[in-house]
Parts: sequence; C-alpha cells; structure tokens
Amino acid sequence: MYDNPDLARTTVTRDIKIAAHGCQVYYGDTHAIRDVDIDIEDKTVTAFIGPSGCGKSTFLRCLNRMNDTIDICRVEGDIRLDGEDIYDKRVDPVQLRAKVGMVFQKPNPFPKSIYDNVAYGPRIHGLARCKADLDEIVESSLRRAAIWGEVKDRLDAPGTGLSGGQQQRLCIARAVATEPEVLLMDEPCSALDPIATAQVEELIDELRGQYSVVIVTHSMQQAARVSQKTAFFHLGSLVEYGETGHIFTNPTDPRTESYITGRIG
Repeated sequence: MYDNPDLARTTVTRDIKIAAHGCQVYYGDTHAIRDVDIDIEDKTVTAFIGPSGCGKSTFLRCLNRMNDTIDICRVEGDIRLDGEDIYDKRVDPVQLRAKVGMVFQKPNPFPKSIYDNVAYGPRIHGLARCKADLDEIVESSLRRAAIWGEVKDRLDAPGTGLSGGQQQRLCIARAVATEPEVLLMDEPCSALDPIATAQVEELIDELRGQYSVVIVTHSMQQAARVSQKTAFFHLGSLVEYGETGHIFTNPTDPRTESYITGRIG
C-alpha cells in the first residue's frame, strides 16, 4: 500500500501485453540473442535501441514469428501474448500476425490500388461480410493512419504511386486494418525525409491509445520523442530496460551510458 494516497491515485499500472523470458535466437550455430527477459506494456510505445547488429530487429521479429520464415533460425524460450504462448504448435503464425502487425523499414505497399492494399488483410481473414463492411474498414484504417484526407478521392490509384511518407502511412493503415493488438515497427522512418518522419512520429503517439507499439530505431532522439519505455540492446543481449526518461538521463548500466553519449555504437 502507498503511504501517500495522492501517489496511489496518480500511479498508472498498465497491463503486460507481451512477456518474453529466457529468449534465445540462433542462426545456425551463431547465438544471436541471449537470455532476453522483457515485459512489454499495453497502450505504450516501447523503443528498442542499440548499435547496428546488436539484435534489436531480430528480437522484434520474434514477437510475431517472422523469424519462422528463415530456415536456419531457431527461437527458444517463452514469449507470451496476453498470457498465451505464441510458439505453441497450435498457434497459426498467419493468425498471430493479424494480431501482431508489422511495419517494415522500407515502405512496401502491394502493387495494388490504395483501397486493395488496405482491404487485403480483412479479405483473407474474413473480417468483412459485405462490400459496405469492407469500405468502412478501409476508411477507418486510413483515418487511423492519418492519410484518409490525402487519398480519399483516389482510392483506385496504385499505392506505389504515393510519396515515401504516404506509402509508409498506407502500410500502417494496412497493418491496423486487421484489428491487431500490437504494432511492431522496424525503423519505420529511416527511409523518410524529416517532414514525413514527423508525421509518422505524431501518428505513433496517437496509435498508442489503441495498441501496444514496439519500435526499433537507430535514432535516440526519436526514441526519446515517441516512447515511454526504452530497451537498450548490445551484442545480442538486453542490457537495460526502463522508463525512457530514466534510460536517457540516469542509466544504471555503464554500457547504456556509453551508447547514449556516443562512446560505443
């Protein structure tokens, strides 16, 4: 119990959305990720930071079993979404990826219309009973991705014809169209200009009201701007994890401080 009732009222406890314990990743004989333990909160932006090759993107891909697509990759340990083991043999990876959506480093719209890009997931997962339902999902998803106003009059135009920033927001709309619970973002702004980056960062801040968002970023400034929790990876290990403000101003591990101050990386 709290001695100070005011503190009790102002303290927010968020639900744990993803819990990973003892996570190991191997590429053949190479031990790429070692003993990662992390609890990722719901309705929170969690940033993974660290030098290139430190394992942050590899671990991100564990959270929706994208590493299953790599023949020599093996994942061990326990990763749970809402308490359910996502690596249980009974779990369908395709259904899991509808719940745990992913946005990649380079915008990758399908060679289809803007409408069909967003409608693709709902169609294959049977989320729409009729054309009117599908229209509603497409509009709602494009609105959530803050791009509806820019594309509503050209939904039949190819998604590949949009600007880079628009393509990335279209990919975010495509990801949220299947009503996911978690959004994974692997350096979503690295291919974008500063204006498009600012638009996507603002969108990420809005999306955390509905989802648990996990973002891999090389930009510490971006992590500081958009995240509430930060995890620092180094040489395949999770070195430190905590409140973003604490990680950047008062890290407990000297390796974290060395990375943030530019001495390693």
